[in-house]
Amino acid sequence: MAYARTTEPLIPTAAAGVDAPAPRRHWLALAAGLGLGLAVALPAQAQGPQADGWPARPVKLVVGYAAGGATDVIARLVAVKMGERLGQPVVVDNRAGANSNVGAEVVAKSPPDGYTLYVFTIANTINASLYGKLGYDPQKDFEPIGLIAKIPNILVVNNNLPVRSVADYVRFAKESKDGITFASSGSGSSIHLSGEMFKMQTQLNMLHVPYKGSAPAVTDLLGGQVQSMFDNTPSALPHVQAGRLRAIAITSAQRSPLLPDVPTVAESGFPGFDVQSWFGLAAPAGTPRPVIGRLNTALNQVLAAPDMRQRLQEMAATPVPGTPEQMRSFSAGEVQRWREVVKASGAKAE
Repeated sequence: MAYARTTEPLIPTAAAGVDAPAPRRHWLALAAGLGLGLAVALPAQAQGPQADGWPARPVKLVVGYAAGGATDVIARLVAVKMGERLGQPVVVDNRAGANSNVGAEVVAKSPPDGYTLYVFTIANTINASLYGKLGYDPQKDFEPIGLIAKIPNILVVNNNLPVRSVADYVRFAKESKDGITFASSGSGSSIHLSGEMFKMQTQLNMLHVPYKGSAPAVTDLLGGQVQSMFDNTPSALPHVQAGRLRAIAITSAQRSPLLPDVPTVAESGFPGFDVQSWFGLAAPAGTPRPVIGRLNTALNQVLAAPDMRQRLQEMAATPVPGTPEQMRSFSAGEVQRWREVVKASGAKAE
């Protein structure tokens, strides 16, 4: 099946993932700094008995994006540590294309034996309504294992804009005859849909300006060609810290420890606003429950480790340990939420 091409979300990837990635060199540098490289290290000696003989060989972890992006870096962090706990290597397999649809379809059609896993992201829940037809069902064709982490977006503006708070942003958009422009990494990315959700809640005149990736969008925001952007935190943070962009609000329910003085959108007059790129682990539907349980236990142990939490925090990511059932409920809610936003915005896959 052929898909239209879109950019990676960070999430958010957003998202999606996972949305649009920070510049590739940023993530590659981070991976190098964490000692990951682009190959997964062999695990330490197996810890404890193996349940029913699984895993008896390496486990493949499919990532729907190219090496070096946020989703890939998080996958490699998790893969190394889970391999140590499972007693077999967890090897990352990048299957990029169509906003992660290529990789998702590969896993959805793989044998449900526990040897092929997938980094399921916000993009997959957005794609359910963004694309007219998919080669997989995001809800029916996967067995959730557990959420990994969430990464918020930041509402940033050009320094020359007379806006220093969400209230200023709303006032400026209402008083300007042309409203206000907001850039994104592409139509349907979580960066784009963060802005569309804010637009739905505020009823402001906001003009979306899509780009082919986060980097050119940020470049034009810095140059004043566009006025604002709901950018992924890892992409926007260096510009905010250097004083090149002004952070107005963060899109998560809580403030970020990396920007403790930046308020949330929710506390700035819009209660309940919470939009983040997110990442989880999933297996093909029908994977045996004991295998899912073993994977969930290993994942939660990884996320509880102090070194993992520190590394995720350096990426502005918050670990989200939990159960397969919690991930299933969460992702189902995301499918519904983004369906409404996609419909209201008229977003289509590029």
